Amino acid sequence: MFPDEVDPQTEDSSFHGGRIRSFKHERGNWATYVYVPYHPEEEFRELLEELLSAAGACGVGLTPQEEFHLSLSQTVVLRHHWIQPLTQSLRTGLAHCKRFVCSAGTLRVYCNAEKTRTFLGMEVCSGHAQLLELVRVVDRTMTEFRLDTFYKDPSFHVSLAWCVGDMTVQMKECIQELQRLVDEHEEGPFVLRLECVELRCRTGNKTYCFPLKP
Repeated sequence: MFPDEVDPQTEDSSFHGGRIRSFKHERGNWATYVYVPYHPEEEFRELLEELLSAAGACGVGLTPQEEFHLSLSQTVVLRHHWIQPLTQSLRTGLAHCKRFVCSAGTLRVYCNAEKTRTFLGMEVCSGHAQLLELVRVVDRTMTEFRLDTFYKDPSFHVSLAWCVGDMTVQMKECIQELQRLVDEHEEGPFVLRLECVELRCRTGNKTYCFPLKP
């Protein structure tokens, strides 16, 4: 279930669309992060196509995310034998957290710390307090295992698309035009509605689900 080694080809950035790994893969180490999944509707996909086209017209070639989510942790490196106790700690901590709905509608540009990837994201405009409470629970588990906690003043968002390298300046030059597409979308401003009914933890090739209370 947990192969100890990854295929050597996966270290080559050409196999990841030019992306570069933030940390080197080592035997028994697993990239791990906690998130809320977003299941897009057709309206979202149509808008995303418009955004990618407009960004391309500005000289920024964006690749849509393969899946969409809102991160509640940094990506950390987890040893294989920590997987079970860490996920159990998360399950225990989240047992009393309730479901809620948050929404997003403002586009923002993000760049990772290594300046190897730039993202177009949609920032949360409601549900911030509830998301912070979830982060506090996740952070407690991360601290328990001496892993990095989440950012101090997080900008909660759903990443829509990405490109290789630091394209922050170029993307910010066209962000107003992209936001106009969001604000004038068909019957009014598009609002991304994210129903937070469960958290997920992806570690290596396995995903754990943590339902929130109704």
